Amino acid sequence: MNFLHLLPVGNVEAAWLEGLRPALAQAFGVPCRLLPGALDPAFAFQPNRQQYHSTEILDRLRARLQPDTWRLLGVTSADLCIPILTFVFGEAQLNGACALVSTHRLRQEFYGLPPDPALLRDRLLKEAIHELGHTLELQHCDDYTCAMAAAHAVEWIDLRSPGFCQHCRARILSQQAEKQWVSAR
Repeated sequence: MNFLHLLPVGNVEAAWLEGLRPALAQAFGVPCRLLPGALDPAFAFQPNRQQYHSTEILDRLRARLQPDTWRLLGVTSADLCIPILTFVFGEAQLNGACALVSTHRLRQEFYGLPPDPALLRDRLLKEAIHELGHTLELQHCDDYTCAMAAAHAVEWIDLRSPGFCQHCRARILSQQAEKQWVSAR
């Protein structure tokens, strides 16, 4: 049996990880479990930006893959960036096994607003599903309600649903059928 594994990257509230487990297991139909330990993201810190390079963290996540890993999702509270963008909510390996999401800019407090744990939990789930969708070869979707819609601001994440549109769902099912057909040959 393969698992969707979750790994904290730095200090992450355990409640966020525990909250993701059943929701992600239901979304992808794969059991989800928390890996022991955590990945220290200090190696990816960019002093000139005061942020963490998400691609470097993704590269290190690969070393944490287990033989029974279906996908590995790193969850962090660190502020993430890549060189060409001011920030990212998360990043994934397109058709790879690893994805990463950050709660940093999903929190209402980042925008000077009162904390809203329910909204943060909702945004984190949507962003996790989005990044894991990239590992399934899905790219950004034009349907703004689809989990695969692009989001350059947190309000756009709020417009997404925590599920895939019919087109993206059909692509996932088509890819799975093709892989089963190829492996059966």
